[in-house]
Amino acid sequence: MHLEFRHLRTIRAIHQAGGLARAADMLNMTQSALSHQVKGLEDQAGVELFVRRAKPMRLSAAGLRMLKLAERILPEIDALEDEFRALKSGKTGRLHIAIECHACFDWLFVVLELFRHAWPDVDVDIRAGLAFDALPALLREEVDLVISSNPTALDGITFNPLFDYHPTFVAAKDHPLAAKEFIAAEDFRDQTLITYPVTRDKLDVFTELLTPARVEPRGQRPVELTAVILMLVGSNRGVSVLPDWVLRDVRSNADYITRPLGPRTITKRLYAATREEDATRPYMAHFLRLARSEPVKLQRG
Repeated sequence: MHLEFRHLRTIRAIHQAGGLARAADMLNMTQSALSHQVKGLEDQAGVELFVRRAKPMRLSAAGLRMLKLAERILPEIDALEDEFRALKSGKTGRLHIAIECHACFDWLFVVLELFRHAWPDVDVDIRAGLAFDALPALLREEVDLVISSNPTALDGITFNPLFDYHPTFVAAKDHPLAAKEFIAAEDFRDQTLITYPVTRDKLDVFTELLTPARVEPRGQRPVELTAVILMLVGSNRGVSVLPDWVLRDVRSNADYITRPLGPRTITKRLYAATREEDATRPYMAHFLRLARSEPVKLQRG
């Protein structure tokens, strides 16, 4: 059966109009052309899609199945057409981003590189200075989007889910913990833990593992850059826990070992917080789509 978008629009229009004449007006076509299209569609399907004896005209069981498909697919097609029209028209806007996730720079620059080619007239900026007071800044319209793994119920703010990730343990290849299948909270008691220089409520290893278990590492060393963290880990100066997308290259590097945090693998979700009225802006919707797809590619290497 060769099904086209126009067929789905036809099914939806006749259902909404309750008859061929009004549906033809809605679709800007003649009633005879619409009737011919319906007959051709029913011939393809091999079943009747409408109960013609009913007043108003209503869908058969098979027609209702097709309507369900139309109501699922057509809004997405309409949204895509709106986005393409916006891309073509070159609409301008502002996308100032605050980040509550140090490691997010690893995938964010990939997303922004793709985004800037599609939206050259959108003013993009990363407001690093607001990173740890980001949500109030979003409410004050000082920034337009906040990357966070900690959604908070706030009036007027939407947390758009991006992707799931696994906080992952990394150590030097000859580290004693390399013999373990997974790393538990107790394993950190005699370790120097190398982390980003942020508060513990923004570090997954603490919020998801150490703090609930009331375990304190032997020491904690704050380091700003991911590359420096990995250099120190590789030199056996300590261990670290980083998102899996950061460790995509480390997995194939013989100088390191990576292990899940356990006994049950920890999964976190990253979100992009926006003001409710901004989430459907075409350029914002495009950025969110890129932020959902591109990091997953990095996770998979």
